[in-house]
Amino acid sequence: MPTTLKLEAFLPYRLSIASNAVSDAVASAYRNLFGLRIPEWRLVAVLAEGGAMSQQALCGRTRMDKVTVSRAAIALAERGLIQRGANPGDQRSRLLTLTPDGWGLYEQIAPKALEFERRIFDVLPRAEQEQLRAMLERIEAAAGALQSGVD
Repeated sequence: MPTTLKLEAFLPYRLSIASNAVSDAVASAYRNLFGLRIPEWRLVAVLAEGGAMSQQALCGRTRMDKVTVSRAAIALAERGLIQRGANPGDQRSRLLTLTPDGWGLYEQIAPKALEFERRIFDVLPRAEQEQLRAMLERIEAAAGALQSGVD
């Protein structure tokens, strides 16, 4: 185990750099094709997959902070892509849902997202892609355990 930090070999740094490189590549395409920023696209995708959700639930699902989720929700609402409705479980919050225009946008973007994923990860054989998915799940679980104070 190394005793000095070398950033280029530090796995949390490398994960962040790789994540940012993938996000940046996808972000420019989404911005050019659909006028969306990554946080906005994430909200659209999560709402399409999970149905109506509060902003707090969206923060948990996307791992984005409240301000980022709020700004993305405002931008999407201004474009008529999401709507806010009553939350029967909590009168203090609103549930966000996709509008028909939001669904239409999702149906345009989802195939492109899958194509971007394919093009980026084609450098890895299918078996390595599956290994990477499994490793990422274990890393996320370990990070969650550390954050919760569990060893």
